[in-house]
Amino acid sequence: MDEEEIKYFVRVRNTDLDGTKAVHIALTGIKGIGPHTSRTITALAGVDPHAVLGKLDDGSVERIANAVDTYTEQVPDWMVNRQKDVYTGEVRHLLGTDLTMMNDDDVNRMRKMRSYRGIRHETGQKVRGQRTKSTGRTGTTVGVRRKKD
Repeated sequence: MDEEEIKYFVRVRNTDLDGTKAVHIALTGIKGIGPHTSRTITALAGVDPHAVLGKLDDGSVERIANAVDTYTEQVPDWMVNRQKDVYTGEVRHLLGTDLTMMNDDDVNRMRKMRSYRGIRHETGQKVRGQRTKSTGRTGTTVGVRRKKD
């Protein structure tokens, strides 16, 4: 492959990654993979994290895709994003649309059981204990009302 030739899109796990970026930065384009996870995946695949993704050969891209698919089995339990699934109790690392669907399911379960967090999600208020007197105000709550003369 020539030095000039570069693949601008590299397909990994049903996601088009930017081929002009370094491997460890391009992998963060997959939902569920952050900076730390991407560094771990490049180490598991045996690929230089600072190499440009579009200039890698097909074997290296295949090793990266394989490392992404088998990430859960190769790392300790504390490094995955879902340590104990509510329904099955197994350790999983969710990626892409699986992560989005599971997050929606979790919020819907909280709403259904009428937990405090579920009610906050339902009403569109802050969920994690932030103050709400002055921040997060939308609609007619913003501003000061003047008295009519």
